[in-house]
Amino acid sequence: MCGIAGIFGNFPLARIYAMTRLVMHRGPDDEGFWADEKNGVALGHRRLSIIDLSADGRQPLANDDGTLQITFNGEIYNYRELRAELEARGYRFRTQTDTETILHLYDAEGDDCVKRLHGIFAFALWDARRQRMLVARDHLGIKPLYYSELPGGVVFGSELKSLLVHPEISRDLDHKAIHQYLSFIWSAAPHTMLRSVKKLEPGFRLILEKGRIVRKECFYDLPYDGTRLSGTRAEHLEQLHALLARAVERQLVSDVPVGAFLSGGLDSTSVVAMMKRAGVQRPRCYTMNFGEDAPADENPHDLEFARIAATHLGADLHEVHVEPDVVSFIEKMVYVLDEPQADPACINVSLIAEQARADGFKVLLSGAGGDDIFTGYRRHLALRLEKYWSWLPQPARNVLAYGVKDLGVAGKFTRRLHKYFTNAPMSAEDRLLSYFVWNTEEVRRSLYTPELAQSLADYDTLEPLRETLSRIPDEHDPLNRMLYLEAKHFLPDHNLNYTDKMSMLHGIETRVPFLDLDLVRFAVHLAPNEKLVGRTLKAAFKDAMRGDLPSVIIDRPKTGFGAPLRRWIRHDLREMVRDVLSETSLRERGLFDPAAVSRLIERNENQEVDASYLIFSLMCIEMWLRNFVDEKQELAAQTAQKCFAGANGIAETGFDLSTRPGGS
Repeated sequence: MCGIAGIFGNFPLARIYAMTRLVMHRGPDDEGFWADEKNGVALGHRRLSIIDLSADGRQPLANDDGTLQITFNGEIYNYRELRAELEARGYRFRTQTDTETILHLYDAEGDDCVKRLHGIFAFALWDARRQRMLVARDHLGIKPLYYSELPGGVVFGSELKSLLVHPEISRDLDHKAIHQYLSFIWSAAPHTMLRSVKKLEPGFRLILEKGRIVRKECFYDLPYDGTRLSGTRAEHLEQLHALLARAVERQLVSDVPVGAFLSGGLDSTSVVAMMKRAGVQRPRCYTMNFGEDAPADENPHDLEFARIAATHLGADLHEVHVEPDVVSFIEKMVYVLDEPQADPACINVSLIAEQARADGFKVLLSGAGGDDIFTGYRRHLALRLEKYWSWLPQPARNVLAYGVKDLGVAGKFTRRLHKYFTNAPMSAEDRLLSYFVWNTEEVRRSLYTPELAQSLADYDTLEPLRETLSRIPDEHDPLNRMLYLEAKHFLPDHNLNYTDKMSMLHGIETRVPFLDLDLVRFAVHLAPNEKLVGRTLKAAFKDAMRGDLPSVIIDRPKTGFGAPLRRWIRHDLREMVRDVLSETSLRERGLFDPAAVSRLIERNENQEVDASYLIFSLMCIEMWLRNFVDEKQELAAQTAQKCFAGANGIAETGFDLSTRPGGS
């Protein structure tokens, strides 16, 4: 697990040093550079050594004759099987790394080598023989990759911030991305806040020649094709259990100790249970302790369940006590995430990763993804419950929407009722898409200045989700169509992004067994009425785990892994909200109407509306602009120093490409 950066084109190749330094937190153990001045290619790498801890694992890594060079971020869980196959085909290995396996597999099978990799990855591979480069991101987008195609060539890296050392990158904003952030609290790939910078979509690869992108291809998509598993339910439960056990065992491959997140929920507890089955004695686990006085209405007490799970499994549970300086953490969060994601749940990931790293761990297993492939969110149940009222004629559905318009928003029930029926008048397809939207179109657009409103006048908020759904024309079940959107957007654009960035801030690799390709393929083809039975979310998965876990863990209600944002916005962050979203600040920015934003803040403080996440989104956007646009790379460098100075014991070193021939 590492940080990568690359240049291909007519740029000063020495910029690769600054690009790589801005992702040094991702790889505190080593660094490496390689360049081909004749072809305008430079690759940089920051190393977090997990497999083959020797100097042989230094990257960029070359093949025997130096015609292939790779900079790679990730882990390939089936590299041993691939290595044995390649050795049988005559390939010789000089390291024990999974990285070298990719080099030889590419030599043997070309661009399609990515289809055979089971793991998490983002990499760039330079082929000197063909004068071309392959850039790829893993099947489900677990590892990030940003790129920009400029008149002079292409630049790319693990994090957006590293690209901004190139002054050629315009700071012109993508107004569609701004609208998406306010709508979903994330922006759909390939959009970022900058029109000139893109996120490579999950399961995509780029082919670069002469400093240009000549092809952008999808090499993997979730197989939602309308087909269902054969066999009985009992057989399905047995298969599910075996696949999760295999996924966890695969992802334990490491030359350093492996720990786990443990919230006390079904998913994280199941992962730890499978670690025990795989032979890990007393797995090291981490959970959050919010204190006895934490408000249970917004932040349910998971601690007691984590303790029950740890006792049942004989795990070594470490409780991370939560007393963050919320204001300073939010400032750091916006810079670290690269994108203005309005979700404070990343605080938990960061604090646990920080403690795990201090304890000498570099790898943690996570339960992320279980909700997204087996149904675990309230919107999945809400979609299923539509059968009780969606048959109503249009006028009756209009009445439903009107009836919840002025409901109070102080309590969970009224908030959910308001959100559930607000979109009742829509078509079935648009209602499905609208479950991903956090607020109403009317409220969002009322906040825009006339100029921003005009630029978005004809923009359909649901367009990116609508386009994504068009890729699975043979899958007609609404629940599966929603799960497809979870895996294509909510996971990579939101959950996986903050999980990766906040854990890698502390040099921690987070692995996600639920996103093992074989397990995902099984979940895709499992019938929807096995995933969600009545009002029971993740029904099949729960039943599959009944022999391993106590019912108090399996049958507990779903709770979020979040933070008390509504209380923070009205209290802890109140002064910060007023400062960041001040009239002067908003007027100078020219995106949001100061009077409209002020009214929204006041109504939220009076609990007339539930706008905390919308206000937080506005804050994160403004703070992101201050970091990444106002002072360009100068301020970015200052922020990087503040966030990462001394992190993980990284020392300042000099750089000289000539000292690293062949990248070895």
